Amino acid sequence: MIAMQYTIVLPADYDMAIIRRRIADKGHLLDDFPGLAFKAWLHAACDDDALPGCDNLYAPFYLWRDSEGMNTFLNGAGFAALSHDFGRPVVRNWVPWQVELAGDLRGAACATREIVTLPDHADLAASQRAEAATARAAMADGALAAVTACNPADWTLVRFRLWPEARAGFAGTGCQVYRVGRVSQPR
Repeated sequence: MIAMQYTIVLPADYDMAIIRRRIADKGHLLDDFPGLAFKAWLHAACDDDALPGCDNLYAPFYLWRDSEGMNTFLNGAGFAALSHDFGRPVVRNWVPWQVELAGDLRGAACATREIVTLPDHADLAASQRAEAATARAAMADGALAAVTACNPADWTLVRFRLWPEARAGFAGTGCQVYRVGRVSQPR
């Protein structure tokens, strides 16, 4: 599996209805995309009082079953169109340590993403066990998905969660909070 995300920062005066419309128009195209476990179509708006943030963002998060599916997507027409419209974004990726998924993620309304740096000389096996427990705890707290993944190039972890309701309580915690416009996943 591979976790992947790109973030497009949009101007403060950008009409976010354009992003919501893009999600509504194109979201179904990835529902059965080969190799995709799920894609969360994420956005955040600086004028959204329900969620903390200071930027307008379009920031889809993907969980791929394999690199073949990811490469097919990145080399395909959909990503080419996105790159044409917004410029080719930096695509971050991580190797999953723990993945917990409810059967149907389509009820997600909110997502949180936290990126942390592993301390130098951290016991990686112990860190992975602790992150697995944290992911399971998020599921027990009502998350629909809990993905924790590591990028050994820079020793960062991403903690990604999908929630069925807004989680504004994460303000000031270092988490980025997003609205979920749609979740694409195999039927």
